[in-house]
Amino acid sequence: MTEHILIERHASHPDVQIIRFNRPEKKNAITRAMYSKMAEALTAANDDATIRVTAFLGTEGCFSAGNDLGDFLAVAMGGGMPREIIDFLYALVRSQKPLVSGVDGLAIGIGTTMNLHCDLTIASTRSQFRTPFVDLALVPEAASSLIAPRIMGHQRAFALLAAGEPFSAEEARDAGLVWKVCAPDEVEAATLSAAAKLAAKPPEALRIARELIRGDQAEIIARIDEEARQFSARLHSAEARAAFEAFMRR
Repeated sequence: MTEHILIERHASHPDVQIIRFNRPEKKNAITRAMYSKMAEALTAANDDATIRVTAFLGTEGCFSAGNDLGDFLAVAMGGGMPREIIDFLYALVRSQKPLVSGVDGLAIGIGTTMNLHCDLTIASTRSQFRTPFVDLALVPEAASSLIAPRIMGHQRAFALLAAGEPFSAEEARDAGLVWKVCAPDEVEAATLSAAAKLAAKPPEALRIARELIRGDQAEIIARIDEEARQFSARLHSAEARAAFEAFMRR
């Protein structure tokens, strides 16, 4: 349902677009419709001079629990990685405007890896980042297998993406996944303040600096595609079927 993603403008700084997860009853699990709406907002922002920054926010105590497994599996088991997810990942990579995120509470799967594409992430002290890909007999996504080792080194990236170890907010900050940690009731204000400061900077200079820092888009897109190919192949494996059946029985 599209109401599960709210597209807003900052009340005091309308040049900041806010993409807000709004499905708290399902821990902001992301459906294909939600992916589509986020991708459309990011893509539209590229051609909208009135938008200078996009900020991602969740709800109290939860950023996102990752994919809605029922919605995801309905498509994935028949044809691999749903197109809506790929389109959203491409839109993250191709965003011409800075991306910031405010994480409070759970950030699971894509709820963690999407922050690798954000320029600044602020997390609450009660946040937890976890990617249980291998536990579901799958592989990392969102080019995380490329970006995470660059940011945090092999061992931390392996712990996060392969071993499935949870990272606290402080551990995520030390690893370079998060910029700042603050109290839960300060996350939204701190995130929007950071976004507003970026929006006030000379936009063309900021765009060029950001592109230099982020590096080659083509390399990141190529890794997204390779991960998606491996992910799709794993979905049809016997061990993935067993892992999903065990998960759904819980």
